[in-house]
Amino acid sequence: MPEAEGPTFAALRLAMTELIAAHTRMVSEHIQKERLADDVMAAMGKVPRHQFVPVELQSYAYEDTPLPIGCGKTISQPFMVALMTDLLEIAKQDRVLEVGTGLGYQAAILAELADQVFTIEIHEELAREAQQRLRQAGVNNIQFRVGDGSRGWPENAPYDKIMVTAAPERIPPALLEQLKPGGKMVIPVGRGEEQKLTLVSMHPDGRVQTLELLPVLFSPLTISH
Repeated sequence: MPEAEGPTFAALRLAMTELIAAHTRMVSEHIQKERLADDVMAAMGKVPRHQFVPVELQSYAYEDTPLPIGCGKTISQPFMVALMTDLLEIAKQDRVLEVGTGLGYQAAILAELADQVFTIEIHEELAREAQQRLRQAGVNNIQFRVGDGSRGWPENAPYDKIMVTAAPERIPPALLEQLKPGGKMVIPVGRGEEQKLTLVSMHPDGRVQTLELLPVLFSPLTISH
């Protein structure tokens, strides 16, 4: 059963969604929309972010900022989680691949919206912790894999949507190959401070269209050789 929570966290989560809405309006020219989808905002208002951060950082869980989670990784700021989720336009029947599980917060948001989520984490320690936290939160439509996310998860491909939560220097070809015709991928691309949040659309004829939206700063995508 999911853990019970007090009214304080619920109030903080509501305040967080208001910050996300304000942030969205601030960057509306870049993202070409004034507000995010209602189902995305409902998921952000429901999933307990404090259960997906280290216990000593729980009091900061609903601030609109990234937080360290170990292994040199961070949990993305809530606005970025909401925006990336919104850009994918997830439908209830969708199968979604996530690259970079972290402690599982983004996966929990995706699981609220999609039929199935397949998530890959290269750090076994984080993957185990995420699995435990998601189980405690009552989320059961996620499959886990430990490995190099740049290679995707070909056994379960193709995917309707793909989300990448760490930045490669260029879009990994394996992820493009695993994206369904008509599908979308959101991914930060580039080195260091030159990263751009990029929306990739796979047209039904196999043509790939990319749209750079915002400058971002994500952890580099770890690629094993």
